[in-house]
Amino acid sequence: MGLEVRRTGEVLARVPHSLTDQELKAFIMKNQEWIKKHVFLEMKEQTTTNATPLQELTTEEIKRIKQKFAARVSHYGKKMGVTWGRVTIRNQKTRWGSCSSKGNLNFNYQLYYLSDELLDYVVVHELAHRRHMNHSPQFWAEVEQYYPDYRESRRRLKEIRII
Repeated sequence: MGLEVRRTGEVLARVPHSLTDQELKAFIMKNQEWIKKHVFLEMKEQTTTNATPLQELTTEEIKRIKQKFAARVSHYGKKMGVTWGRVTIRNQKTRWGSCSSKGNLNFNYQLYYLSDELLDYVVVHELAHRRHMNHSPQFWAEVEQYYPDYRESRRRLKEIRII
């Protein structure tokens, strides 16, 4: 028997099918303190970006954000052997990044406030669209070639709310 607390705070009990409801209840009660502690720890994990609203950023801060994104795009773009158009920083409400058919890359400015690993994953993801304008197996193979741990970064991004 075992317990697991997911990042959402959901508690999963791994128990035999033969366990009665009464035995399950007793198991949960016995582990109540462990459950409370681990639910609290998971819920403390970052669930939003804690980003300063874009309209409140100074010109200097926006310049610094743009420079960081441009540097990461240049680094991975050269590594991947792809070209791109404009790199734009936006306040997107539903996506972390996008790539137009003309090769223009748009990034959610809130990525700046997350780890470099998450920013790099989104940069590689969008640059991979320069070869594959879809999410085919070939696209994901391209992403994995330049960012092997993409699955973990993708999972983490899905758990962070864009504010």
